[in-house]
Amino acid sequence: MSVILRTRLKKNGEKTFRLDIYHNGKRRYKALKNLVLLNDSNPNNREYNKEIWRQARKICLQYGAKLDANEYDVTYEAGQKTIVIEWFQSFIDNYTKSDKRNLKGAYNKFKLFLEKKGKIYLTFSELTHHLIEEFMEYLESTGTGEGPSSYYNRFKKVIRNAIRNKLVKENVFLYVEKKIKGKAKSRDVLLINELEELAKTPISNIQVKNAFLFSAMTGLRWCDVKALKWSNIDLKTQYLVLHQAKTNQVVQIDLNDIAIKLLEKCNSDNDFVFSLPSPNGANKLLKDWVKRSGVSKKITWHDARHSFATNLTLLDTNISKTSKLLGHTTTKHTQRYVHLASILKERITDKLIFKLI
Repeated sequence: MSVILRTRLKKNGEKTFRLDIYHNGKRRYKALKNLVLLNDSNPNNREYNKEIWRQARKICLQYGAKLDANEYDVTYEAGQKTIVIEWFQSFIDNYTKSDKRNLKGAYNKFKLFLEKKGKIYLTFSELTHHLIEEFMEYLESTGTGEGPSSYYNRFKKVIRNAIRNKLVKENVFLYVEKKIKGKAKSRDVLLINELEELAKTPISNIQVKNAFLFSAMTGLRWCDVKALKWSNIDLKTQYLVLHQAKTNQVVQIDLNDIAIKLLEKCNSDNDFVFSLPSPNGANKLLKDWVKRSGVSKKITWHDARHSFATNLTLLDTNISKTSKLLGHTTTKHTQRYVHLASILKERITDKLIFKLI
């Protein structure tokens, strides 16, 4: 069996690739129609062609590994020679689920790790449980909160896919004894009474004030409220519909009376709802505003989203409904607000304090 990468000059002058496949005594060809080489006449084209060649070689190796896997059910030479980071990139290129952005983050972390180790061309035959444990330690040393755990779980997803495709002889994770550390940071949230205090406190930029309180009423992230246009809002039905920039999930949020009051007059559907400064500028104004309100908490813009979810949970809103409003694909991430709300409920008796004589 063999899979050889060849180039082919078409009648229209384009130079493309095809795979010359010899398997079970038969020869056939598979055209890689989407990979076309440009004329090498300028540096930009030459750089482009290098990338096209890299993709073509990767496809050739993967195709050979797949044929081997179907025929033998052991670790195959083509699989052992496959470069892990290239397989990782190929996996991302064909990935369509909502956590693709997180996969890219894991890819970048693993690539930096390999560069520091001087093993950027690491193949699957060289991927050991010792190296995986070193990568876990690298993630823990360069990340905080639940970041290391999130990146490692995405890394495992990619390698397990390689295992299923017979690029790895056995499940290397069976020998990994280390457990990844990292959990979500505890964050400050603003309860209803604290949001009231903020609303009463003056601020130099009314747009920042309205947008932050609007985020606390809707759960929008900074990137979504910054890009929010009037076309996303239906004032008659009091609904907001948008594609979340981070996850590409479509959310539909009902706007309460407070959220509606925070909106100014609409001039055009293409206009932004809020005119906001840079993220750093907005957070600086927010920090000063919170301090002057008398609320003794460290609040960032993203805490408006956490406040939205926590306050809904404190009001005993169904977790699946809250999850849907936040754009979570499962209730796993929403569950953290249930835990926080239970802690806040336990501490509510602290308010029943009076002076004993």
